[in-house]
Amino acid sequence: MFTGIIQSIGKLKQERNILEIEILDNFFDMAIGDSIAVDGICLTVKEIFQNKFTVDVSEETLKKTTLGLKSNLNQIVNLEPALRISDRLGGHIVSGHVDGLGIIENIEKLEKSWLLSIKWKNNNFSKYIVNKGSICVNGISLTIAKYEKDGDIFTIAIIPHTWHNTNLKNLNIGDNVNLEADAIIKYVEKLLFFNRKNKKDFSTNDISSKWLKENGW
Repeated sequence: MFTGIIQSIGKLKQERNILEIEILDNFFDMAIGDSIAVDGICLTVKEIFQNKFTVDVSEETLKKTTLGLKSNLNQIVNLEPALRISDRLGGHIVSGHVDGLGIIENIEKLEKSWLLSIKWKNNNFSKYIVNKGSICVNGISLTIAKYEKDGDIFTIAIIPHTWHNTNLKNLNIGDNVNLEADAIIKYVEKLLFFNRKNKKDFSTNDISSKWLKENGW
């Protein structure tokens, strides 16, 4: 489990299905077998060198995330070690399981922040987008600043600290990013689907305090 607060950035290199990641700043403790989010993808440390570590990556991960392309281009990735129980939850709950890809549609520089507009590739992703809700973009916990209902583009506001300390500053219009929806939304979706599938006396318009208590909320 992660929190979406980036601790460092690294540079990718690839040899078959093994990724080598060179840590460029803010070194953190790690051990073989540790989980590390690389651009929002939960991977397991295989080997550790002085300022590098390696991870195994499946063909499916290379195909469904940005890692396949980035590893060939030696690009920059965001890094976050797994959350300790004693750590602050500075962002939101992030599992490191990417739900789909997005495309950078626009980058706007404001006086004290940046606005990034992202279009998702997965047609079913819109159900996870909520104004002022949480979303994980390339492993970064961010807040949705604007979303037009029934649209396929959402906008996030980036403060200077996040811009300068992650790989967002390296993005260009047309680049792909990894997206992970808020885990709480996905659990609610599963619960609603379960009730409909089992034909309980329930409709999506009948959520009440009584229904929430009966279903464990």
